[in-house]
This record gives sequence, structure tokens and C-alpha cells, in this order.
Amino acid sequence: MAPPREHAPLAERVEELLAAGGPLPIVAAGRPVLRRGAEHYDGQLGPALLARFVEALRVTMHAAPGVGLAAPQVGIELRIAVVEDPAPVPEEVAVARGRVPQPFRVLVNPSYEPVGTARAAFFEGCLSVPGWQAVVARHAEVRLRGQDEHGRALDEVFGGWPARIVQHETDHLDGTLYLDRAELRSLSTNEAAAALWAQPTPDAAAEQLGFELPR
Repeated sequence: MAPPREHAPLAERVEELLAAGGPLPIVAAGRPVLRRGAEHYDGQLGPALLARFVEALRVTMHAAPGVGLAAPQVGIELRIAVVEDPAPVPEEVAVARGRVPQPFRVLVNPSYEPVGTARAAFFEGCLSVPGWQAVVARHAEVRLRGQDEHGRALDEVFGGWPARIVQHETDHLDGTLYLDRAELRSLSTNEAAAALWAQPTPDAAAEQLGFELPR
């Protein structure tokens, strides 16, 4: 399926995307829409179309599968993202990474700021950079502000893996990919990461690939 026409009105482009039904095509790195930064959402889609678009993002995220998806990743430069994480990982991994289940939620016009100075580094991937993972040091705790899909205010502190997810998705809305923040010496294919670096923390990768982790 072709991406939506770049210069058509946003609502028209979203309608074109939704017309095909099913999961939406995910835009891969190299497309300008991932680098421009997204437009503040201010009712451009209308309530009914927004609800349909959010549902399509949810379906696409689940099908990928992923734990978050931002509108620019399907070619729509609006400050909207969805996140959800059932956290289906072993307890040892969940504890080391602070990964706890997160319900489905919609982030509209989100922004974040660090809470404290602690940072945490783990392997991270992206649906728009398929096949690769790299270690990214991110704020261990952030305060996220914005709205939900109904316009209700969002002001919440996230820690652990949920903090990583909301930073990753909000970065997409600013035209930032996780590779911009990654330790490039850690860059690994999914196959290499699974075979060599599946430990709860990336300490072994740092030692053997030759990069520093935040302490």
C-alpha cells in the first residue's frame, strides 16, 4: 500500500489510510516524516475520525508487535502516540529493567522532563528501524504531561521500562529516533542480540563490545 499523499489535508490522508482496513503500514527510517517533528494536535481529525485512527494505531501496534507506536510511524505528522505493555518477560528481566504491565493509553501532545538525575541503559529497538537493537541510556524516571484522546489532562510520573516507552514514543513526535541517543558500538541485529545479549542488563555487551554504561 502506498503511503498517504504528503500534501493532502491531514484528515483526508488519515481517511485514505483507514480505508484499507487492518494494520497500517509502518514507515521505516529514511522517510522525512520521521524527522520533521509532528504538528500539535488541535482537533484536526475530529472526534470520530480520531477514535478510528487511535484504534488503527492500537491494532497496528499489536500486530507488529510493539509496546508503542507514534502517528509519524504511519506517515501522519500529528503529536499522537499509543502505548501498551503486557510485559511478558521472565521475572528476573522484569525486575532488572523495571518492566511492569502498562494498560493501553493514548498520548496526545505529550512532553516529558526528567525526575532526578538517574539514568538507565538497556537494549532498545524500534518498529521503524526493523531488525536492529542498540543500547540507549535514558532518564530512569520522567514526568509526562499532555492529554488523552478525550482531551483530559495527563500529568504522570513514569519509572523503569514505562519511562523508557514514553520517552521513545514522545521522541518520535520530535523527529528523534532511538539511534540518535544510542551507543552505536552496541548496535546489534535482532539475531545477535537474542544469541549474545539476552541477559537482563547490557553489562556483558558493554564489556565485550567496548562501550561505557552510565553509573
